[in-house]
Amino acid sequence: MITDNDVIEREVRRWLTDAVVGLGLCPFAAKPLQEMRVAIDVSHASNAEDLVNDLHHALSRLEETAVSKLETSLLVIPNMLQDFYDYNDFLEIADAVLQEGSWEGEIQIASFHPDYQFAGTEKVDPENFTNRAPYPVFHLLREDSVEQVLASYPDPESIPERNVALMREMDHKSLRALFPYCFK
Repeated sequence: MITDNDVIEREVRRWLTDAVVGLGLCPFAAKPLQEMRVAIDVSHASNAEDLVNDLHHALSRLEETAVSKLETSLLVIPNMLQDFYDYNDFLEIADAVLQEGSWEGEIQIASFHPDYQFAGTEKVDPENFTNRAPYPVFHLLREDSVEQVLASYPDPESIPERNVALMREMDHKSLRALFPYCFK
């Protein structure tokens, strides 16, 4: 069981800085990260009920905090959902939490996992690294913020294709350096 929040937050921040922002996987992430408007919440849940409570708390805080202070939030889950298929199944519960709390249409959840695997890909396919993180993560995004940045970004539909191409161009050594937790 991983319990040291400082270590967990440092590893997640390194992933954000080096991979997400450093590679430009999300061209909108740099500004809120630099302005310290990204919360990294660590859930020490060991069962579904506690994780639902932590998710509810993170969603409530995001809703109740001005965007000028908190743009987005990452709920990091170091002690549960290590199996990607269990994580993927739990996303249905997370979506139900959004609906029950009336956050659907206000907040969306982007998913990241150390073993992320897109449907129709092999586990080793480099494109999966676009959604790989040091721990299972629910990234809570404000829908209004997403719409605003997409409206001002030229050709946002090309972002996933560019990211996949970037991952496929990287050699094994570079992938290993950026995503060491995927090679343990």
